Amino acid sequence: MSAVLEGPLRDLSSWKPEHCSIVKALDVVGTRSALLILRETIYGTTRFDGFAARVGITDAAASAALRKLTEAGLLRKRPYREEGKRTRNEYVLTDMGRDLLPVVFALWQWGDKYLQDAEAPLERLEDSTGEPVRVEIRSAAGNEVPLENLRIRLNRKWRRRKS
Repeated sequence: MSAVLEGPLRDLSSWKPEHCSIVKALDVVGTRSALLILRETIYGTTRFDGFAARVGITDAAASAALRKLTEAGLLRKRPYREEGKRTRNEYVLTDMGRDLLPVVFALWQWGDKYLQDAEAPLERLEDSTGEPVRVEIRSAAGNEVPLENLRIRLNRKWRRRKS
């Protein structure tokens, strides 16, 4: 099964996914280190050394990934200073970064289901109720939407803006 393509999108041979939002997103977060740094922000890691050590990357790789995520607007620097030391920056999620968390959770959920042997090592629960938390595709009305009931069409507003 596939999504329902509307109008000119029905003929896959007549168009290419230019201006694809997935490609643009992957340009920002499409590396292992970028996604694992975002994972670490969920756990509460904020400092450079913590990211490098917990993700298992070199200082140079951590620096490049943190710079890219900061320049893209997913993280922001917040200065801190330990007694007797120079001022340094820690990294915290912006609203833009928080909006990406469902993507990280979806990968985590998928890995739990298909790549772990029987049981996932960690559970995601709502703190106040203890209920499991999961990522789903739902309509604005709250209905779960299976792939075969997902319609994809050209956005007329975007198209007018690009003309």
